[in-house]
Amino acid sequence: MQTTFTEKQLLDPAVQRSNEILRNCVHCGFCTATCPTYQVLGDELDSPRGRIYLIKDMLENERVPDEKTVRHIDRCLSCLACMTTCPSGVHYMHLVDHAREYIEANYKRPFSDRALRWILARILPYPMRFRWALIGGRLGRPFRSLMPDARLKAMLEMAPRNIPPVSRNDDPQSFAPKGARKKRVALMTGCAQKALNTDINDATIRLLTRLGCEVVVAEGAGCCGALTHHMGKTRESHASAAANIRAWVREMDGDGLDAIVINTSGCGTTIKDYGHLFRNDALATDAARVSTLAMDITELLVQLEVPAGDKKELVVAYHAACSLQHGQKVTSHPKNLLKTAGFTVLEPADSHLCCGSAGTYNLMQPEISRQLKHRKLRTLEARNPDVIAAGNIGCMMQIGSGTDTPIVHTVELLDWATGGPEPRALRDDGCKVPRLR
Repeated sequence: MQTTFTEKQLLDPAVQRSNEILRNCVHCGFCTATCPTYQVLGDELDSPRGRIYLIKDMLENERVPDEKTVRHIDRCLSCLACMTTCPSGVHYMHLVDHAREYIEANYKRPFSDRALRWILARILPYPMRFRWALIGGRLGRPFRSLMPDARLKAMLEMAPRNIPPVSRNDDPQSFAPKGARKKRVALMTGCAQKALNTDINDATIRLLTRLGCEVVVAEGAGCCGALTHHMGKTRESHASAAANIRAWVREMDGDGLDAIVINTSGCGTTIKDYGHLFRNDALATDAARVSTLAMDITELLVQLEVPAGDKKELVVAYHAACSLQHGQKVTSHPKNLLKTAGFTVLEPADSHLCCGSAGTYNLMQPEISRQLKHRKLRTLEARNPDVIAAGNIGCMMQIGSGTDTPIVHTVELLDWATGGPEPRALRDDGCKVPRLR
């Protein structure tokens, strides 16, 4: 693609990077075949290729974003399926992130949009605030049909009926390995996950210590910054990311780290990109060190050789989170680990398509998100599984809100298969119970 940025514009590192990305695009349109919003809406401007044209025009001409451009870019899930499909290596993620930052700085949204984004940015990254909001949402669920705004209704619908107790395992501390120490790792405990499902981090710690890892929850680490980053709120997202970088570098320079482990794939995609996000910052070197050590929990587990399990009677439908399969290119590890642990693993049709969660997308674009959720549920339930497994809390909440099939994190099943407790969602205590074969 030809671009016409001026020499002055190219002095901006963000513009320079976008120019490189735009020039790689050859207009082939392969991306449209795997773009979820194009599949649902059928509008070229709701495909990666269409959005690329809109972004190019906006950035080159330094235009004040118009409502049409903003609408089509807002509809992008950032699922990154287009990056998996693209034969030319177009790094769409960096381009759309730049566009969102530009829109945030140059476009005045309607008051309701500004208010919603402000609320989400000040609640979701903070576990205790989010926990109180969930309690309020649970109380408001019976009145969701009365909500005049579809987004408010969606927020109430997503509020879980049961809010887990606070887990003290999320506090800064160190967990000793069982037996000889093989590795010392820092666990990214996240933000929203600590309010929505405390079992995931608990299962991760049990599994890693059982396999010989010392697990550290670093003082000062918190939200990865992804939620605000994808809203174009760079100052806020960088503040969260910088706190993590400093926290983990202290551990790296102290007793050392072999890995920074992430069990929420949306966070993992962002943390692995810290080196790029801070490339022109004083933290550039440390950010690159963090990105190098960051890995999804399944990437570490394949190094630790999870032992074979004996729960072969359970059929697991594996949902591949977009941030894991497209953002991090981790595709086979979760499935292979589950098979090794003794589960029968099946994949749904069109497993490359997004479930519609995408961070805050299901709250800000509820109608498109609902269509994608229903499509995903049809393909998952068509496999008639006992349980659905996923590696991202957002996907788990999205899918779990529309099915009676239990949904658990991949690490919960692996922990159970190697000596841990049965996942809460599978217990016969009023929760969903699997159909054992």
